[in-house]
Amino acid sequence: MKSGMVEKEGFAALVLRLRSEGISDLDLLTAVEQTQRSQFVPPPLAEDAYSSRTVPIDCGSFMEGADLAVRLLHRLQVKPGHRVLEIGTGSGFTAAVIARIAERVLTVERYRTLVTAAQSRMDALGLRNVVVRQADGGNGMPGEGTFDRIFVTAAFPSLPRFYAEQLTHGGSMLAPLMDGEACMMVRLTKTGSRFEREDLFPVPFLPIVPHIAAAL
Repeated sequence: MKSGMVEKEGFAALVLRLRSEGISDLDLLTAVEQTQRSQFVPPPLAEDAYSSRTVPIDCGSFMEGADLAVRLLHRLQVKPGHRVLEIGTGSGFTAAVIARIAERVLTVERYRTLVTAAQSRMDALGLRNVVVRQADGGNGMPGEGTFDRIFVTAAFPSLPRFYAEQLTHGGSMLAPLMDGEACMMVRLTKTGSRFEREDLFPVPFLPIVPHIAAAL
């Protein structure tokens, strides 16, 4: 089967699964459709691009399944005009989808190999409103101004309150929190200098690792 047909069928199946969960955000689904996910997975695993399975990528990292990726972006609620910070670029897929909706995306990753690959994909897609940077995102990105949304895909041991200064008033972030052996994705909405917390669902993310990688 030709790659284009595999892409269309994979996306169509994904949309059906998402709609069964009540996710039918047209802007988000259009952004996902325009961002061919098969271009972000290793070529031997292209047929898994739209599956719910986790896909391994370079540097011992992984892409969450397509269903979980879109479910998280749905909860992030990115709108036109937003400035978004992503901690954990990985393949660059979620940053690319966000960039089709938001005004600007700053995505950071500790592995140079992943940064280089993600930047190449952004260039190929013509996405000029994404900045991909190798950096330690453990404390956010102080000095970069404030963001309307912050999206983190590495788990913190406790509520990351230092992010409050990096969110606009009414801004929100999604971040995984470790709770014993479990990892829960939570949405934190800034009200004044405080966070309102909403627990969403368990996620398979690993604890955050400080500093940029010495190799790779």
